[in-house]
Amino acid sequence: MKVIHVISGGDIGGAKTHVISLLKELKNRIDVDLVCFMEATFSEEAKKNGINTEVIVQKGRWDIGAVKKLADKIKTKKYDIIHCHGARANFIAILLKLFCSVPTVTTIHSDYRLDFQGDIFKNIVFKNINAFSLRFIDYYIGVSNSFKDMMIERGFPKDKVYSVYNGISFDEKISCINKEEFYKKYGIPYEKDSIYVGIMGRLHPVKGHEVFLDGAALAYKKNKDLRFLIAGDGEEEERLKEYARKLNIDHVTHFLGFMKNPYDFFNAIDINTLTSYSESFPYVILEGAIMKKPIISSRVGGIEDMIFNGDTGYVFEKGDFKSLGDRILSLAQSKEMRFKIGNNLYNFVKENFSTKNMADQHIKIYEKIIQNKR
Repeated sequence: MKVIHVISGGDIGGAKTHVISLLKELKNRIDVDLVCFMEATFSEEAKKNGINTEVIVQKGRWDIGAVKKLADKIKTKKYDIIHCHGARANFIAILLKLFCSVPTVTTIHSDYRLDFQGDIFKNIVFKNINAFSLRFIDYYIGVSNSFKDMMIERGFPKDKVYSVYNGISFDEKISCINKEEFYKKYGIPYEKDSIYVGIMGRLHPVKGHEVFLDGAALAYKKNKDLRFLIAGDGEEEERLKEYARKLNIDHVTHFLGFMKNPYDFFNAIDINTLTSYSESFPYVILEGAIMKKPIISSRVGGIEDMIFNGDTGYVFEKGDFKSLGDRILSLAQSKEMRFKIGNNLYNFVKENFSTKNMADQHIKIYEKIIQNKR
């Protein structure tokens, strides 16, 4: 079985983590390669993890020369499946059909109708190009059952849509700096009696950072020991900093920028949160689970397949900052509850969402695709 994975290569979030985690596991079982269309952190990290990676530089989305070079590689090595990730790869997949007849499958990492919010041009052009391209892909893998259902509801063939949840490795040693060193690095006073509440994600409207700040402000009024950490960068940064000032919590709210090693962040916080309006099955919860951090999350995507209220975390309706604030307060008041929920989440994720399980399910889907072609 020979499978080639295709991605733009500029990804820095969950899609990058997913692809590298998956291919690290798959490369020990099948013949799998990765192609990116730009030199960036993605390709460097893939190579460091022993993944057979090639960068075919594409000068622009309409660079057919790069597509032709990829098509020649596919025909020469005789791949059985082309596996795409993201809008650019999906568009390239339909161009590849001009040169070769290899089955295509794409992973739906997010709601493609929301991917380019915040950028008018991209929202009009790239969103519609991706929606168009998806109709010509042969098979689809949603990273949660909710995303599988979403695709079927939007008219994609039921027998061509699968679901495979994101997985994370429990076999690798976690490397991170200690709390004191972390806070010193970012110039934040470390106060042992304070409770640090964190959120990690790109600063984009879909991530709901205003909800986080509103909930933080409500909770801080009742508990002055709370501190709030925001990891991630993006176009919303200055607006969100101004919003924190407006809420009078800027003195206890710290914007940390892009975090290269997420475990530094999760080791430093006491409570993990997610406030998105749309998600699939986010790695920021899985990574937090590795560090046994309790999670409070909006009710989106496949979250409720992992978070059970009062057991492995708490969920609230998206946009409901009052419930978020209440949950922050309840966890802040009980170290024992934070410990219990963090451990329960760790054990549940280890049992159900490992990279081994993720790779096993992908191989089964690949086998079905190859069998259908024959």
